[in-house]
Amino acid sequence: MNRISWNQYFMSQSHLLSRRSTCTRLAVGATIVREKRMIAGGYNGSIAGGAHCSDEGCYVIDNHCVRTIHAEMNALLQCAKFGVPTEGAEIYVTHFPCLQCCKALIQSGIKTVYYAVDYKNHPYAVELFNQAKVKVVQVQLEKSQDDETKQEFMSNLLDKLAETNMNKEEIQALYKKAELLFS
Repeated sequence: MNRISWNQYFMSQSHLLSRRSTCTRLAVGATIVREKRMIAGGYNGSIAGGAHCSDEGCYVIDNHCVRTIHAEMNALLQCAKFGVPTEGAEIYVTHFPCLQCCKALIQSGIKTVYYAVDYKNHPYAVELFNQAKVKVVQVQLEKSQDDETKQEFMSNLLDKLAETNMNKEEIQALYKKAELLFS
């Protein structure tokens, strides 16, 4: 049996959480972990009971949606709400934290930030993480063997289809759809 690493396990949880996002601009998930145990999770969306961007559109001011609470902040606030300490914990986030979330993570005592995707990495956030001695590690989500098998099957199927008399534009469109399925 092939078990995934702890980093892949917790990053997978964050990617799963991101699927609950109500933000139409970027879906982000975050998982706070202490001693290999998940203590909180969050995704970006509106306040509890509030209007969602996915229903009413984003409320954008200065190129930022002010309706949305970031995933990291939602996870930290969940800990605060239920009295769960974050001192010395780690966080797994699908995207590099913004400057405001960076400051909140530092102040909450998070010791390590694991993120999957670079996203507008603010130089001052990087500087603050270094200054606070918060370890920052990129952990890209790995494809499972099952995903690789499916991708190989899809690729072979499309290659066979390309050998037929099918319209080249239609085949290219299918290749693009298949690529999106596995990215």
